[in-house]
Amino acid sequence: MDQTQQFLAITLVAALGILATLAILRKERRATAPPPESPFAASTEGEKRCPKCGMGNLWTDDRCITCGTKLAS
Repeated sequence: MDQTQQFLAITLVAALGILATLAILRKERRATAPPPESPFAASTEGEKRCPKCGMGNLWTDDRCITCGTKLAS
């Protein structure tokens, strides 16, 4: 392998390392970001609103009766 090929290989490996680092940082940033606020109240007259479809569910339900999304406690 001559010097030009070695230089290209090192450059390619460095670029892949930079991209991997950026991907990891982006993933960590998304994991630590707070979830978006819901436009619905946590409970309304004994109901929980589904964050996905907005359906009113009993306050004792763990999952939405319409779409099956897990409800906040």
